[in-house]
Amino acid sequence: MKLGRAALALLLLAPCVVRAVEPISLGLALAGVLTGYISYPRLYCYFAECCGQRRSLSREALQKDLDNRLFGQHLAKKVILNAVTGFLSNPKPKKPLTLSLHGWTGTGKNFVSKIIAENIYEGGLNSDYVHLFVATLHFPHASNVTLYKDQLQLWIRGNVSACARSIFIFDEMDKMPAGLIDAIKPFLDYYDVVDEVSYQRAIFIFLSNAGAERIMDVALDFWRSGRSREDIRLKDMEQALSVSVFNNRNSGFWHSSLIARNLIDYFVPFLPLEYKHLKMCVRVEMESRGYEVDEDIVTRVADEMTFFPKEERVFSDKGCKTVFTKLDYYLD
Repeated sequence: MKLGRAALALLLLAPCVVRAVEPISLGLALAGVLTGYISYPRLYCYFAECCGQRRSLSREALQKDLDNRLFGQHLAKKVILNAVTGFLSNPKPKKPLTLSLHGWTGTGKNFVSKIIAENIYEGGLNSDYVHLFVATLHFPHASNVTLYKDQLQLWIRGNVSACARSIFIFDEMDKMPAGLIDAIKPFLDYYDVVDEVSYQRAIFIFLSNAGAERIMDVALDFWRSGRSREDIRLKDMEQALSVSVFNNRNSGFWHSSLIARNLIDYFVPFLPLEYKHLKMCVRVEMESRGYEVDEDIVTRVADEMTFFPKEERVFSDKGCKTVFTKLDYYLD
């Protein structure tokens, strides 16, 4: 799928060499087209995505996206905004930006990676320079770790060679075979060049449910003591979160050199969502579908969700993940 635009560009340039096809082979003709692309990259980039065409990141635009589309995550908003804008404005970063996002399902981890991609490349997750790896899909068998390591290194090296500002997203890190992610340790370290390739301008984002229990414990302690969740600070949980993930045998980061060598720039906690946050999700979804917000429907959808702990019913156990499908019933 990602070769489609490039192929289209070559097809559109092909008429320029049609007359040359008769006396020479079609292969040479296509080579001529490719030579023309190299000679006139601006023309090629008019039809196909090019690495140099990435968006000039606007701090204001990124903040607006986070404010309008991500709810109940004051810590994640602040860290993502400062980390991404600071990294992209640095002309000579010493290492790739490495973010590890943790929390229950439905709290916004995947959504944040989508927002980051969209603010850097117009195609967002569909960009040729944004690469998504899903542990259960791409690395399903623990017995193949050695093969996966070789493949992963080749994939990353090849893509960064093609575009230094590549983005790599690893979803379901809690389901990744232990030890596999250590294969990319050289790419995340403080090296100017590794095998003639510089990785210092790349971005790596890890998504995981590991550590969610620790995040929930902190959030629940604040709630029970009557303190606002907005009073929670990164220092309240970041260190404990990294240790929890490092020592979790069910995490792809179990005893990982990425953590031991302090190569993860930020461990970003995503707090469990409350009832009011679910209602925000419903309102935004209704507006995105072109419906006028109906507060009665908003309340009915939010009331259908389940909450924990069982006695206090403070946090949604699925976040906003199933809100959108439940909304379908009321909009029918």
